[in-house]
Amino acid sequence: MTDDSSRSSDGAVTDGGRAADDAATDGGRAADDAATDGGVAATAAQEHSDTDYLGAEVNILNPSTPYMRDHLRIVWTGFAAWVLAVWGPVTLTRLAPGPMTSQMPILQFPLHYFLVAFGAPTSALILAFWYSRKRDALDEKYGIEHATVTETGSGADVAATDGGTDE
Repeated sequence: MTDDSSRSSDGAVTDGGRAADDAATDGGRAADDAATDGGVAATAAQEHSDTDYLGAEVNILNPSTPYMRDHLRIVWTGFAAWVLAVWGPVTLTRLAPGPMTSQMPILQFPLHYFLVAFGAPTSALILAFWYSRKRDALDEKYGIEHATVTETGSGADVAATDGGTDE
């Protein structure tokens, strides 16, 4: 009976006498118990909650945690798409000036002008939407929830983030 996961002779858990198939307060890490979230947490979410991010080294070229690696993959993919959207028409105009400077049949604009003036801003909006969707999926994969902050008080009763009081 030295830890919370040990069982007495009648099969009860030492954390209040719950049955063997009840959830444990240790996050489901006991032998036969389900996780406290009903057993629906993915392995990635469990590993994410066990990771000490404040103690982990932050290196953009060699991330130290799986969440950072996955997030960095999303960032670099978006960056590559942005580079192609912004610098692609400019580079193509330099490499193939004939087709890129010819006028489009419908709008009567040169193709390179249309791609830079319309394509780059539109692709930035699409990339922003894509990033938000990928980041939400990543947060869901690792079990990160973004709760809204509610106001708890006003005036001198509210503590500032540095430990002082709000003046």
